[in-house]
Amino acid sequence: MLSVWVKDERRRIAAAEVHRDAPLEAAERVELQRLRRRVAELEKDNAFLVKASAYFAAMQKNRPDSL
Repeated sequence: MLSVWVKDERRRIAAAEVHRDAPLEAAERVELQRLRRRVAELEKDNAFLVKASAYFAAMQKNRPDSL
């Protein structure tokens, strides 16, 4: 498992050098992972809200006293 991590890190550094970018520092990688998790969480929340609003809109439409 450790060898896989080492290979991945070497590939990441090599790719950064090819694109003339400085590799991310450990703190930056941690922050990037945190932000990606947060984005995924917000996307799930958004998908839920879209479904909930569609549900309630359909319920409102099916009410006998609605226009």
